Amino acid sequence: MTQAVRKPKVFMMDLWAIVPYYTAYLSRALLSQRVDLMVGSIDYYLDPDCFRSRAITPDPGLLNVVGRFRLPKLPRRLLKLMESTVNLCALTVRFAAVPPDIVHVQFLAMLRWRLPMDLWLVRFLQRRGTKVVLTVHDLLPHDTGERYKRLFANFYSEVDAVICHSDHIAEQLIADFDVPYGKIVVIPHGPFFYDLPTPGAQSIMHSFGLTEASPLFLFQGLIFPYKGVDLLLDAWQLVEETIPEAHLMIAGTGSPELLDQLRAQIERLGLQHVHLQFRFITTEELVTLYRAADVVVYPYRAVTTSGALATGLALGKTIVASDLSVFRELLVDGKSALLIDPQNKSQFASALIRLAKDSQLRADLSSQIEKLQFGDQSWELIARKTIETYNKVLST
Repeated sequence: MTQAVRKPKVFMMDLWAIVPYYTAYLSRALLSQRVDLMVGSIDYYLDPDCFRSRAITPDPGLLNVVGRFRLPKLPRRLLKLMESTVNLCALTVRFAAVPPDIVHVQFLAMLRWRLPMDLWLVRFLQRRGTKVVLTVHDLLPHDTGERYKRLFANFYSEVDAVICHSDHIAEQLIADFDVPYGKIVVIPHGPFFYDLPTPGAQSIMHSFGLTEASPLFLFQGLIFPYKGVDLLLDAWQLVEETIPEAHLMIAGTGSPELLDQLRAQIERLGLQHVHLQFRFITTEELVTLYRAADVVVYPYRAVTTSGALATGLALGKTIVASDLSVFRELLVDGKSALLIDPQNKSQFASALIRLAKDSQLRADLSSQIEKLQFGDQSWELIARKTIETYNKVLST
């Protein structure tokens, strides 16, 4: 009788729920491929059902309380730190007896603050024989320059495999962090929210004070300086002068200081048709906003990967994006999107004005995006490539 081969055990690690949707969609796809998977994460405080709505029960170790409440930033982080410390101790005890075969690190939240506790767990598992796979969502923490470069370079050198989402980022890992070519695996970023039901666009637009007759441009996502919202507002001044009926929606959260700067910029430029939703946008609202928008805009100064772009692709939207290497791997200028230099105000505005006036061009661009079929098939392919990565590191 042939003895059944034991499936390797995988611990998916995002203990602070920093990239909860990526973790949830990837984990669901891996579970559909019958991977023996434990999702190490707390609940996401802005969407406590993020995991369970996708048939996943997160297991951060022992405690899962902080993520169930919306708290101010500072107390939330302090409570997360205390909760995570308890969870790391619990996981260490649990894995001392039976360690996983693979720990797949999505994010080490404490590394940015030079607190080594979650890194200690990874190193403890390595000493117990566990293989470490890391997904790089950001080469370095946002807007920190090269302050953490040596710290992250050391971590990249310690893991068994590094997954990134584009060839351009793979080249940067080699050139800037000395990561060996054979350690890097390029697996595209998957889409979010394509599988959610869409409430009526008319009702959501009315709730945001918009009418369906108005051309609607959308920027959505967490707001950081590198995402270029200020550049978008500069270009929008020219759009309003040319097409006064056009509207721009900016939806997302960011630091209070940055949001105040954007409000001041809008007032200084005299913009009349910019609608601000500086708050968490529920997934239902988000999908409806994307559906209602005529054009979605990604004016980034730089990017490692973009879940917001993946959402635009999944929902078949007309896209204006910065002419960056990462975006060029997914988008073709003039065929599937308009790629612009966001710091060239006139060029940027011309692209927006062109799309506002030309509904046929919008339809042609979005039809090319729809042909990419960003949906469940994307995650199935991602899951298979991820499993191949697991098998590779286990064989070495």
